[in-house]
Amino acid sequence: MTERWIEPSGTVHWVGTGMSTGHSGLTALAEDTDVVLWGRTRERARRRLEMLDVSASVSVRGLDRDDLADSIGPGDVVVSMLPVAHHTELLRTALDNRAHFACTSYTAPEVAELSQRAREVGTVVLTEAGLDPGIDHLMAHVLVTQAREQVGDTADRVALTSYCGGIPAHPGEFRYQFSWAPVGVLRALTTPARYIHGGQVRVAERPWEATETYTVGGEAFEVYPNRDSIGFTSQYGLPPEWTVETFVRGTLRPSGWKRAWGPVFDVVASGADDRIVALAEDLAERYPTTPEDRDRVVLAVTLEVEHADVRWEGCYTLDVAGDHTDTAMARCVSSSLASGLRSVVKSRWQPGLHRATADPSEANEWLTSLAGHDLPMTYHSSEKGRRDVRDD
Repeated sequence: MTERWIEPSGTVHWVGTGMSTGHSGLTALAEDTDVVLWGRTRERARRRLEMLDVSASVSVRGLDRDDLADSIGPGDVVVSMLPVAHHTELLRTALDNRAHFACTSYTAPEVAELSQRAREVGTVVLTEAGLDPGIDHLMAHVLVTQAREQVGDTADRVALTSYCGGIPAHPGEFRYQFSWAPVGVLRALTTPARYIHGGQVRVAERPWEATETYTVGGEAFEVYPNRDSIGFTSQYGLPPEWTVETFVRGTLRPSGWKRAWGPVFDVVASGADDRIVALAEDLAERYPTTPEDRDRVVLAVTLEVEHADVRWEGCYTLDVAGDHTDTAMARCVSSSLASGLRSVVKSRWQPGLHRATADPSEANEWLTSLAGHDLPMTYHSSEKGRRDVRDD
């Protein structure tokens, strides 16, 4: 550790009571840390704890009456479960108080820039520590490490695919139900996707037009690329002498989704934001997620590497259904974040920015921990066959 390292205090300020704040994560975290749940009001935070049936000792605070900045001490951890727009402000507050910081979102440029200050202060900034991004990163780092051990740092053909989706456990005719703002779901489809296919960088201006059939555990799904996959080739540590034929990170949907969403795509393709907002409001009423509904999370990360006469393939899959305790999404996001926070609290990392973890041994440990918290994962490779992760 550096001389400026700020020793963790063991107190975690969990800011936000939204749908990703789950029973599983809060309960696991409260086993060995002091957790303070911050809601818009104290009553809102208290109601969330009651709804999640969190029996562990968790304190509540309200942003309307309690001063967050005055409550944060050196070595505390500030967790932002608020929308992305609030991350920078909360990170700055954490740094001003010499506290660590964590969130589950992609690393915004402003957060990355502020993280340079974290190295000077002596604190850790943990980002991309949820499901996607998060668990998918862990799987990818482990697979890349294993492939390098088996094939080496030179390869003639490399294909990495990472697909994740939060879907209904029992899809209806629309093949989807909205658990967060529908307008955000629709606007996400307007963002072009960059990925590698056939050894070439491709851009899908309308990502859904690149939809393909994809099989996980014998079940057919539909997948399409999202965001910009290209930068993750370096984040995942792919050797420069690997010839990448395919590299795509994308979204997974139930079979039949593209056909069912045809009218939606027509509106999204128009680019008319007023039409998109109006459609989002209509869809929110027609296809909401009700308390009786159960969601499902499916994640599959696969890596194939070939060089000369050597071929290696490895794959991780995660398939989780929600229950009366947690939604599948909340269980995955909050449990993953809680596992990452333990590493912060136990002083395992150097100050500065960490996107989940790039250390393969710690990533494997993180995955094994999650498998023991009702997140069933399977792993198989061309050497070892299929097995449950918890059997490692």
